[in-house]
Amino acid sequence: MPAVRVSRKGADRFASGHPWIFSSDVTDRGTAQPGDAVRVVDARGRVIGTAHYSSTSQITLRMLSDRVEDIGREFILRKLSEAAEFRKRVVGKSDAYRLVHAEADRLPALVVDRYGNCLVIQTLSQGMDRAKPLIVEALTAQFAPDSIVARNDAGVRDRESLPREVAVLAGADPGRIAVAMSGLRFHVEPMLGQKTGIFLDQRENYVAAASYAHGIALDCFCSSGGFALHLAKFCSHVEAVDSSVEMLALAEQNRLANGIENVSFKEANAFDLLAGYVAAGRHLDTVVLDPPAFAKSRTALDAAVRGYKEINLRALKLLASGGILVTCSCSHHLSEALLLEVVAEAALDAHRTLRVLERRTQAQDHPILLTVPETHYLKCLILEVL
Repeated sequence: MPAVRVSRKGADRFASGHPWIFSSDVTDRGTAQPGDAVRVVDARGRVIGTAHYSSTSQITLRMLSDRVEDIGREFILRKLSEAAEFRKRVVGKSDAYRLVHAEADRLPALVVDRYGNCLVIQTLSQGMDRAKPLIVEALTAQFAPDSIVARNDAGVRDRESLPREVAVLAGADPGRIAVAMSGLRFHVEPMLGQKTGIFLDQRENYVAAASYAHGIALDCFCSSGGFALHLAKFCSHVEAVDSSVEMLALAEQNRLANGIENVSFKEANAFDLLAGYVAAGRHLDTVVLDPPAFAKSRTALDAAVRGYKEINLRALKLLASGGILVTCSCSHHLSEALLLEVVAEAALDAHRTLRVLERRTQAQDHPILLTVPETHYLKCLILEVL
């Protein structure tokens, strides 16, 4: 196993609980090749663990273990088994969930989502991509899925000099799959849908938001209808909007599959629609804001803050006393504290007083490691207008 030497700063970072060691903290790459499992040593030559090595990413080392061990079939099977046992404890009423959440399951850069009997994987580093055959073999041995799909079309692979691809790795093309989620049925197309098919991280927030929703509701950035269809049971009518015609078509099929009559879908830009409703003097009882990440990098944070404030301001102007605002951010760089500050400023500008009902995050099958802040990315606030 090749040895890679790191500075004291790099070793201390791992000792503090974070599995990433950056390029600037690597002092000697030795004979390491792209995607190798390597032995990591500190400035004195003492072994600190085993990592996947990347030749191009700023994250040069992704630590896999605090000792030297073979990163082979048995290692992967053990980690998959641990991840599966955790999901048995935290996932209920759904056969669609995240089975492996990368760093949070101590398998950095590996994502595995389950949709019924189809597994969708993302291998987002050189090391995990090279281990793909072993991963497929281990998943097949442990879960016997009908199909395994690679959704390796994420932009992060560019940093690893890896091609973007979507491919069936085992079994047949899954086509469209029906999955269960909190008593509702949703259609998923693993080869075509957003991320690995649908957004799984909001699953628990759908249920929480629905418990407060009432009256006339508006769901902005509705995607395949997750919030809208859950809200329908508690609202007289839900209008759901998105700019993607493809997502709206899938959302409509989900509505029909559940026999829901009081949800309507509309193609629209959410910012423009909200501005139009404010200008028209409309009033709503529940508004959901679940936009895509506005801050995909730290340099985009200032612009993102302006975007989050503006969209929340427009939504609040539509809500009177007793109204419910569900507002989300999936931007890792926007902390919960900053989101609360942004929404508070929007509330002051809209002359609304807000009560915080719940402060939520991603579903439990997307676990958060206390010492790895990157694993905590989704924020969901449920607020009531007083």
